[in-house]
Amino acid sequence: MGDPKQVNINNKGVAQNTYDAIVVGTGISGGWAAKELCQKGLKTLVLERGRMVEHVKDYTTANMSPWEFPHHGQNPLKELAANPISTIFHDEGAKPFVTSDEEYPYLQDKPGSFAWARGFQVGGRSLIWGRQVYRFSDLDFEANAKDGYGVDWPIRYKDIEPWYSYIENFIGVSGQAEGLPQLPDGNFLPPFEMNCMEQQLKDTVKANYKDRVVTMGRVTNITKGWDGRGPCQARNLCSRGCPFGGYFSSNASTLPAAAATGNMTLLPDSIVYEVIYDEVLQKATGVKVMNAITKEVTQYFAKIIFLNASSLATAGILLRSTSRRFPNGLGNDSGQLGHNIMDHFLMSGARCETDEFADKYYSGRRPAGIYIPRFRNLSNQTARKDYVRGWGYQGAAERTHWEDRWKTIEGFGPDFKKQLTQPGNWTMWLGGWGETLPYFDNQVSLDKEQKDKWGLPLLRINFSHRQNEDIMRKDIEASAAEMMEKAGFKNVQTFDYRLPGGHGHEMGTARMGRDPKTSVVNSNNQLHSVKNVFITDGSFMTSAGTANPSLTYMAFTARACDFAVTELKKGNI
Repeated sequence: MGDPKQVNINNKGVAQNTYDAIVVGTGISGGWAAKELCQKGLKTLVLERGRMVEHVKDYTTANMSPWEFPHHGQNPLKELAANPISTIFHDEGAKPFVTSDEEYPYLQDKPGSFAWARGFQVGGRSLIWGRQVYRFSDLDFEANAKDGYGVDWPIRYKDIEPWYSYIENFIGVSGQAEGLPQLPDGNFLPPFEMNCMEQQLKDTVKANYKDRVVTMGRVTNITKGWDGRGPCQARNLCSRGCPFGGYFSSNASTLPAAAATGNMTLLPDSIVYEVIYDEVLQKATGVKVMNAITKEVTQYFAKIIFLNASSLATAGILLRSTSRRFPNGLGNDSGQLGHNIMDHFLMSGARCETDEFADKYYSGRRPAGIYIPRFRNLSNQTARKDYVRGWGYQGAAERTHWEDRWKTIEGFGPDFKKQLTQPGNWTMWLGGWGETLPYFDNQVSLDKEQKDKWGLPLLRINFSHRQNEDIMRKDIEASAAEMMEKAGFKNVQTFDYRLPGGHGHEMGTARMGRDPKTSVVNSNNQLHSVKNVFITDGSFMTSAGTANPSLTYMAFTARACDFAVTELKKGNI
């Protein structure tokens, strides 16, 4: 595309703006790319389109109590009306780290079909993510080949297994080993404890089902000090930024490690809008960057480029990077760029309560719940004829608080207050995180007319769930209710909030594959046709799997960095 502010381009001299590597984005995968490349000795320019956020210093709401907020932590009606999408993902405390709809709009072919959570700041969404980390297995890596949806992954579990361990040993993961082939074990710190209601569910499931396991969620909230961080203080205020380093974020972990090498140059407020391609050299030579505040454009150059802007934003950069060689977007020979958006669908399941355990309570605000790994379509014995793939459950039990009960309590004055201070019944919920299949027409594209305030085309998203996901939802609800009833819980009710896409984990758009005719990147996360450009955010995902994918992004990033530096030293890229 043409430069939005061509007249203001400032190159400052090619030599001054040349680095060994450029990383675009500072979120979960971008932070890892920065750390790995810098530690391997490469002078690395790290570009972030959002503002600077320094660990601890800029977590301005982290220690605020509810009464210290103008609206006691809640989003006021004006904010809800102005930002109906972003307010899904934040309250007053987390607002500094969630990008507003007003300032950064996008378009939807089907209004209300995709709620895109964004965090434009140094650290990206690593400051607000759910922190659940699970390994994929060959059940995931072989799924496309076995059932015919999408294309086959060009790697298997053995290829990525050592990199999972490498990541876990750095970030710290609390969890419980279970010996399940569909959910490989990792290197764990002690898990958080289940409460009494969760333990009853666990015991009942173990007694009644051979194919199901209730375990603690595997999370990067660390249960003991780890690599100078933490431990987690069990405040459950993670989306405000953690001054204790109690969970993994780029700001607390990878970016400081990169900075410590002396090899990192970090530039916030830097919107990368195009990758520069040299048709003679047949490689990328750099990126074009617009300053988010001044709108001045600068070109930066490097031998290798890692795109980690997030699945949809990375696709946008590639689609804007057109040339005679790539008229439809850099590396888009297959026509797959921007297509195959996937997202875990969630919030179908069941809730219940119990009169038991009235004498039991818990301390703190545990940041992790329970997890029930996938148990459908694992074998002939667990196969379903009405849908493919499966889901995992996340959930938790707790005692109801005054916020949930004050409207139903009778009385006035001291008696009313006394009732409020007493905890209510134990309640539990289980919700499925289901796998969405890779549908070609679930895609992101550039709008041909509407532009943002920087003169760049708005991203347009077309997304929907299909029959396979709808049938799976019904099984998710019924299976959750069945387990609760077997546990002896009461008032079991199913739910299905039918949330739009975007609430889980968007991925796809530049999928990995063996064949350049049907995929965008190869097994080393390289663009098939531009060998010095690597994509290691959620864009490269070939299938969604059942488990949360962030650990997989990090593992593939470290693996690709190792490959890229090796190839660079050999002179192959």
